[in-house]
Amino acid sequence: MSLSFQQARTAHLRIGRRGENLACSLLRAKNCEILCRNYKVKSGEIDIVARDGGILAFVEVKTRRHTTRSRPAEGLSERQKKRIYRAGMRYLKEIENPSVIYRFDLIEIIISSFRIHEARHWQGHFSSGDLFKNSFT
Repeated sequence: MSLSFQQARTAHLRIGRRGENLACSLLRAKNCEILCRNYKVKSGEIDIVARDGGILAFVEVKTRRHTTRSRPAEGLSERQKKRIYRAGMRYLKEIENPSVIYRFDLIEIIISSFRIHEARHWQGHFSSGDLFKNSFT
């Protein structure tokens, strides 16, 4: 039985939402405060904005089923990282605090129908220097 495009998209969004909920639980367990979820602007989107002590964390969440062979992080392209970076800069501008310390994190979630197989939190997964070092070559 094959799924229609709409059914597959709905299943994908449901898995993503579940992963984001689990990521928020993981961050809260690490004493982070969730400030915003699904922050969207024209230039990009951030899954979670959290405060980790005095550091602002812009968090991308990648969720995969345990039957998938690739790591969730492999789904994060350079283009997506740049969109997340631009959205993060917009968020900083909106809160009128460009001098705050910030980082870009990745949380990988691998799940099955009934349990979490793996959850990894990569603090400082990428930086602006990583994104733009080859822009002029």
